[in-house]
Amino acid sequence: MKTFDVYKLWPIEPVKATGSKVLDKDGQEYLDLYGGHAVISIGHGHPHYKKMLNDQIEKLGFYSNSVQNSLQTELAVKLGNLSGYPDYSLFLCNSGAEANENALKLASFVSGKRRVVSFKGAFHGRTSGAVAATDNPNIVSPFNSGHEVTFVPMNSISAVEAELSKGDVAAVIIEGIQGVAGIFSPDSMFLKELSLLTKRLGVLLILDEVQSGYGRTGNFFAHQQAGIKPDMITTAKGMGNGFPIGGVLISPEIKAEYGMLGTTFGGNHLACAAAIAVLDVIESENLIQNAAEIGAYIIGKLQEIKLELPGRISGIRGRGLMIGIEMESGYTEVRNRLLFEDHIFTGGAKSNIIRLLPPLMITKEDADRFLKCFKAQLTK
Repeated sequence: MKTFDVYKLWPIEPVKATGSKVLDKDGQEYLDLYGGHAVISIGHGHPHYKKMLNDQIEKLGFYSNSVQNSLQTELAVKLGNLSGYPDYSLFLCNSGAEANENALKLASFVSGKRRVVSFKGAFHGRTSGAVAATDNPNIVSPFNSGHEVTFVPMNSISAVEAELSKGDVAAVIIEGIQGVAGIFSPDSMFLKELSLLTKRLGVLLILDEVQSGYGRTGNFFAHQQAGIKPDMITTAKGMGNGFPIGGVLISPEIKAEYGMLGTTFGGNHLACAAAIAVLDVIESENLIQNAAEIGAYIIGKLQEIKLELPGRISGIRGRGLMIGIEMESGYTEVRNRLLFEDHIFTGGAKSNIIRLLPPLMITKEDADRFLKCFKAQLTK
């Protein structure tokens, strides 16, 4: 048997990592500015994280959600307090796609309706409902396409209102910042108007913070810059620093009923230990502040490079440590050269956008190394 060949793989095999550095099987060290799709939040191999997981596996690795698990309660309280949502409830699952799937399902339960409004460029996952709400027909199969989803332009409140006024919409789902699309942020005023509109028309608002949450943008959740409180918030990626876990933060206005949601592995003992460790480190090491400061520094320096070397960068977008660099034609190979010549991991979007999603503990020295190499590659 062999693996199902659905991934385009770089000829690199990481075998060890610490902080923002990754070592491959040949002994080559890389600077990690992508964190495995924004998953590595507190850095690779953090001592507290490793101890929490090691201690938990010595006691109990797993039991189902048919028994009490005080780690789930501890995680919910810590997450509520640190994120600014202490009055919300937490449903735990295994991934971002599952989180979005359950949020959409819950919205349909509550409203009794089935249609969803999503946005052009959206990416919400690859499971049935989540992928139907994703604006990429190449990954939506006929089986998925039966869901009733309408895509509208980002930042157009009139387009949203036109759909919601039809009276058959269960939920609006929107990313705090669109990641896969290339780092596109909804305007704060648009989010405020969207929050007011959905409340007025009785439609649930779901904020997908799977990639943009957990301190990455300089707020715990990206939408908090707009000062709104959605009905549900989905999270995953940075939540477990590599251990699979996802969650839905749910407004106190939404009441739980036995059996409406469920999961076998979600909220298991090891996952909770990992997620608690992540919150401990984010808080004790001020990683949200670090994300804001280092992110602002990188964006500022990138703007200087753009002015100094015109005709190479067409746009710089993002906030905190969620940054998109849109390259001009002729400079799209810079990302590959950064990887193979400078040994720096970055992400991509479309064919011409470099995505930076480094661990939140990235240092100014790490940032300067990238900026020096990036500028040098632009001059080649």
